[in-house]
Amino acid sequence: MNKTSLSKIAAGTMNWGVWDKNLGVSEMAHMINICVENKITTFDHADIYGGYTTETQFGKAFTESKVSRERIQLISKCGIQHTDGRPNTIKHYNYSKEYIIWSVENSLKNLQTDFLDILLLHRPSPLMVADEIAEAVERLKSDGKIIDFGLSNFTSSQTALISQKTEVNYNQIQFSATHYEAMLDGSLDYMQTQNIRPMSWNPLGTVFREDIEQTRRLKKLLLQLVAKYGVGSDTILLAWVLKHPSNVIPVAGTVNIARIQALMKATTLQMETEDWFAIWTESMGNRVP
Repeated sequence: MNKTSLSKIAAGTMNWGVWDKNLGVSEMAHMINICVENKITTFDHADIYGGYTTETQFGKAFTESKVSRERIQLISKCGIQHTDGRPNTIKHYNYSKEYIIWSVENSLKNLQTDFLDILLLHRPSPLMVADEIAEAVERLKSDGKIIDFGLSNFTSSQTALISQKTEVNYNQIQFSATHYEAMLDGSLDYMQTQNIRPMSWNPLGTVFREDIEQTRRLKKLLLQLVAKYGVGSDTILLAWVLKHPSNVIPVAGTVNIARIQALMKATTLQMETEDWFAIWTESMGNRVP
C-alpha cells in the first residue's frame, strides 16, 4: 500500500544541473518555489544526475528556498555506477545491501534531508539478489531513512522477483504518446493488478525532439486539439498519459516557468475518448486493430 501522497505531476530534476540547464543554486531555489506554488510538490532525483552533482545543488537550493520539508516529497534512485563522477572503469549496477544503504545515506546528506519519501532502484541488474535488496530496504525503512520503495525501468517479471521479498509500490517507466509499449506488453496491466503506481519519465515522448513521420503526424493533430481544448500541446500530451486507468504520475522535466504554470491543467482536462485514440492512431501510423 502506497504510504506517500504525491502531486499529480512530479518535477524531474535530471536536466536542472550540469547535464543540461546548469541552474545555479538561487535559480534552483526559484524553480522549487515556482513548482510548489503550482502544486507540483514531488521532486524526482537520482544520485547519478549531473555526474553525481545535482542532488548536492538541489540540497543547497532547497535550504535557500525556505520551503518546508513537510510541503514536498523527495524521490531518489540508486544502483547505477557511472564512470562520470566516480572512479569506475565501466558503467555497471550495484545492488548490494551495503551499497544501497550507503547510497541512500549519501543522497540524504546531499539533499539536506533526513529521509526520502521514495527510494527507487534505477535500472534492473542481472546480478541483483532480491533477499539482499529486501534487507537493505527494510533496514532503511526501520531507520526512518525512506518511507516508501519502488523500482525504475523494471519489467513485470523483474518486479515480481523483488516483490516476493519486499513491498514494491512504484515503478518509473518510459510511457508517452510516442512510447506506448507499456500499455501493450502487460506492464501497466501488471501494475494495476499488483497495486503498483506507475510513474512516467519523458512523458512528452519525442514529439518536440525528433522530426520524423510519427512526430509530424502527431504535431498536425495536436494543432487541432490545441484549438479545441485551448491548452498547449504539452498539456494535451500529459493529459493523454494521465487518462490511462493505471493512474500514472508524469515526471515533467521542464524548467520553463510558463510551461510549469500550465502543467497542472493536464490533470483537469477532460480529453474525449476519440481524441485519446486519435493521438494513439497518429503515433502508430495506422488504425487501432
